[in-house]
Amino acid sequence: MRFADRAAAGRELAARLGHLAGPDLVVLALPRGGFPVAAEVARELGAPLDVVLVRKLGVPFQPELAMGAVGEGGVLVRNESIVRWARVREPEIAAAAREAQAEIERRAHRFRPGRGPLPLIGRTVLLVDDGVATGATARAACRVVRARGAARVVLAAPVCAPDTAATLGREVDELVCLETPETFFGVGGWYDDFAQVPDDVAAELLRRGAPA
Repeated sequence: MRFADRAAAGRELAARLGHLAGPDLVVLALPRGGFPVAAEVARELGAPLDVVLVRKLGVPFQPELAMGAVGEGGVLVRNESIVRWARVREPEIAAAAREAQAEIERRAHRFRPGRGPLPLIGRTVLLVDDGVATGATARAACRVVRARGAARVVLAAPVCAPDTAATLGREVDELVCLETPETFFGVGGWYDDFAQVPDDVAAELLRRGAPA
């Protein structure tokens, strides 16, 4: 299955998530690619939309390869196999984490002007992204929302690397992926339109989906 764009993928994904609909559900997008997917899911399920702020830590000489991720509240997740393979030193990891945390704080002001995050204590939290490759940011997101009191954590994405799906299943209460292709060349390969989502577009999607 290929997807025309992220919104189309969100509608396809929502069709598999109807069993989660209810007053305790909150949908959280992983920025920024997860916003258009999550907006469609939240609309179809009648749930409020918010964002969980996490940021990938890229290997210094290959930024697209995740050696870990950081999240709100100082959560740090390391991909130790990548750290060892790339021979990344501890000071480099610490510097990347500081830079990522500063970006998270900037995005918090950008995406939630004048308000804090939606309360999650005792709620079912549905984390939505446009796809999952290494899973570093998804793991960080799971730990962020559990620390904030989520009672149940569900991770959903249109496409996921199969080996990552196997390991992420231990991090969440439920994992929903429409496609886990044996040959996985990256998330963008499963979309006809995989253009970057600008901050202003993401902020507007969040504004429309957030409760009054």
